[in-house]
Amino acid sequence: MTDHAAAQVIYLGGLGRSGTTLLERLLGELPGVVALGEVVHLWDRGVLAEELCGCGSAFPSCPFWRAVGERAFGGWTRALAERMLALRSRVDRTRRIARISHPDLAEYATAYRLLYDAAGAPVVVDSSKHASLAWCLVASGMDVRIVHVVRDPRAVAHSWSRSVRRPEDGQPMTRWSPARTAIHWSAQNAALELLPGRGARVTRVRYEDLLAAPGATLTDLALRLGLPEPELPFLEGRTVWLGPSHTASGNPMRFHVGRVELRRDDAWRSKLPDGDRRVVNALTWPLRARYGYVGAPA
Repeated sequence: MTDHAAAQVIYLGGLGRSGTTLLERLLGELPGVVALGEVVHLWDRGVLAEELCGCGSAFPSCPFWRAVGERAFGGWTRALAERMLALRSRVDRTRRIARISHPDLAEYATAYRLLYDAAGAPVVVDSSKHASLAWCLVASGMDVRIVHVVRDPRAVAHSWSRSVRRPEDGQPMTRWSPARTAIHWSAQNAALELLPGRGARVTRVRYEDLLAAPGATLTDLALRLGLPEPELPFLEGRTVWLGPSHTASGNPMRFHVGRVELRRDDAWRSKLPDGDRRVVNALTWPLRARYGYVGAPA
């Protein structure tokens, strides 16, 4: 087990396709901050399936993750991964949020704590997104700062309906109908809205604000998270230069190194059919209004 000092944990919550990978990559460029990717999927996709790390190496071959595994658990094993997946199926489920307390919660959360601390950084970012895992970490007593990332549900619905290939294996990523996306969008965001009532420290960031003013939004977020006021040499206007990362899972952007032009994707405005738009509007009210996504899009 690790004897490193406890890391400050920043947990990015929200529904997929809401900009969490972009925000994670930006936070990972700050001094003393290491982005870990979607740690919730590390056990199956990394340890068992041996998928690629964000650095391009297969998970078992990545020096960063080998060192983390040794410090935290004495090495990655199939038995450990299978145990974590079994615990997840019992403890870490959205439908069980109202009764998140479970006899196995301490063991499940302790494994995450060991992993975070073994990363060897003062601050780590976990972009697992799932509200249920955020609840598990908070319920276990872990000191975690949650960043609730939201995006216009109509844009999210359009993104989930598109066909995208996974760079790891060329297989198509999961696709959802607009109605299913809207239901999941409302459920995940509603669950994250309840966390302050459990004493969690939650900060909300809108994808649209991050794209409109990345420097100001990132600086404000860092200060709200208790980080030092950052210098942003990797960011110039809406152009960012990203270095290599060691993210365990996430969307294809996790592999990008070099220059990125930050452009907001509003393709949904012309490509999301009117019928689907009406369904999404109906299923995401009133949270859509709470987050400012009413009327004509900005």
